[in-house]
Amino acid sequence: MSRPRLALVPGEPAGVGPELCVRAAWHPVEADLVVIGDRPTLQRAADAIGRTLRFADAQAGPVPVGTLRLLHRPHPQATRFGTPASANARSVVDALLEAAAGCRAGGFDGMVTGPVHKAAINDGGVPYTGTTELLAEDAGCDVVMMLANPTLRVALATTHLPLRAVPDAVTPVLLDRVLRILDTALRRDFGLAAPRIAVLGLNPHAGEAGHLGREELDTMGPVLERLRAEGLQLLGPLPADTAFLPARLAEADAVLAMYHDQGLPVLKFSGFESAVNLTLGLPYPRVAVDHGTALELAGRGLADPSSLFAAIDQCAALACQRRGLP
Repeated sequence: MSRPRLALVPGEPAGVGPELCVRAAWHPVEADLVVIGDRPTLQRAADAIGRTLRFADAQAGPVPVGTLRLLHRPHPQATRFGTPASANARSVVDALLEAAAGCRAGGFDGMVTGPVHKAAINDGGVPYTGTTELLAEDAGCDVVMMLANPTLRVALATTHLPLRAVPDAVTPVLLDRVLRILDTALRRDFGLAAPRIAVLGLNPHAGEAGHLGREELDTMGPVLERLRAEGLQLLGPLPADTAFLPARLAEADAVLAMYHDQGLPVLKFSGFESAVNLTLGLPYPRVAVDHGTALELAGRGLADPSSLFAAIDQCAALACQRRGLP
């Protein structure tokens, strides 16, 4: 059977995304990568970091090392590394949507995305809260954000919310939806027949039997019990301060954190360079780097490509899992 075909979108042209894509031309992967982006920007990135780069047609078969298959999509304004241009906002978003459309149509088996500068997109007149939200709206489905590295998988019940808004957002409906998406993705995409999910409590000590908050008793507990009765393997609600101890992690295939900074600091500490950001629930695999645009490093050859390489490898593995490839 053929290798999976993946769309690779650099993201913010003024950030490190283009040079990381250039480096991907030398990264061995069991997939055919197709970059959707601006050829001059990629060439400038290659020149800036001292790499020779060749381009091939997007439909090309096997290509030599140092070559990128390219769907050229020009940016209105020439890239100046380190300085985002709001004039390029629409072209950045359009590249993401083109990759998504290609995945839905079967032209791609998955997509890998570089970092996007939210302020530059919004300054360009394109309402944008994040690529995860953009792709969810485009596909018309609910999604879950999960970050992963070789040590740990952490999914989020809520993502980019102010801390004071989190308790009201953690509702039975939300928890039911998130846990079902997470369980389904672990089965379908990671091949786990009975995934074990550790669910963190919202309050310190998981509420201390109601003395430090009743969300674990009144909101979370009934949902977990109902889903356990349906066959889901759920642990918790667990105190977050001990849930990441090695002995506890050995009992779980993934952790569900209630809010962004409850789970992600631990994951990033345990392996930031090799971590990736997955969007669970989409009709295709989508994996992103776990870092930002790093404007201060752009065009200097100092950016670490490890997260992009890990994202490419993870997306290829997920695509093979869905297609039944070895």
